[in-house]
Amino acid sequence: MKTVTKTSTIPSLRVNEEVRAAAEAALMEGETLSGFVLEAIQFNIQRRAMQKEFIARGLAARDEARRSGQYVSADEVLAGLDKTLARSRKTNASQ
Repeated sequence: MKTVTKTSTIPSLRVNEEVRAAAEAALMEGETLSGFVLEAIQFNIQRRAMQKEFIARGLAARDEARRSGQYVSADEVLAGLDKTLARSRKTNASQ
C-alpha cells in the first residue's frame, strides 16, 4: 500500500510506557514512531483484506461442494498431507 499525500489523520493512541518503549525499541534505523504505526496500520488492512478473501473463497468452495455433492473427506486430505510431508522429509534428508 503506497502512501502518497497525507490529507487525513488517525486518532491519537494512548498506550502505557512499556508498549511505547517496546515500539521504540523495534524501530529500524531512521524509522519514526509515526512511520512504524502507519506501516502497522497498512499491514493490518492488507492482512484483514486477505482474511476476508480467504473466507469468501472457503464459503464459495463449500457452496460448490454442496451444489455438486463432491466432497473430499478429512481422511483423504490428511493422507495427502502426510504423503507431501514424507516426500519433503525424504528430499531434505538426502540433501
